[in-house]
Amino acid sequence: MEYWDIYDANKEKTGRTMKRNDWCLQDGEYHLTVLGVIARKDGRFLITQRVMTKAWAPGWWEVSGGGVMAGEDSREAVLREVREETGLDVSDWEGGYLFSYKRENPGEGDNYFVDIYRFVKDFDESELHLQESETLGYKLATLEEIKALAEEGVFLHYDSIKEVFQM
Repeated sequence: MEYWDIYDANKEKTGRTMKRNDWCLQDGEYHLTVLGVIARKDGRFLITQRVMTKAWAPGWWEVSGGGVMAGEDSREAVLREVREETGLDVSDWEGGYLFSYKRENPGEGDNYFVDIYRFVKDFDESELHLQESETLGYKLATLEEIKALAEEGVFLHYDSIKEVFQM
């Protein structure tokens, strides 16, 4: 069983935890997630397509990310998530933390902070090893291609993270 730390409105740990995806948070309580944008110096971004068996947004496009496990900090989590989902070790790449945003869903028990990272390096597609249980495929997309997917309504989090694609 995986657990997440519970945070207060100031993004401070409360000392309590919740079961992953339990959605038991009270208003004013949050969990922490991360997104890791992978960029190449040619201006293309690694995006992945969610498997069709996902309960939420199957087949949509996204960047790597997920929940921060209890006891983990956001950098550890983003490095783990990127490695799990893409096979890439971005720990020594250019870039790092850029910004955070907060999402509140009153009465739903799912309030969260999202820490956004961008990592930049020229890498070869042969280095990719996608997590088949999570990803249907990938694309090295231009900003215009990502915008087009967002306009179609099939790119997760675009409105919240669009500035990360400005290189």
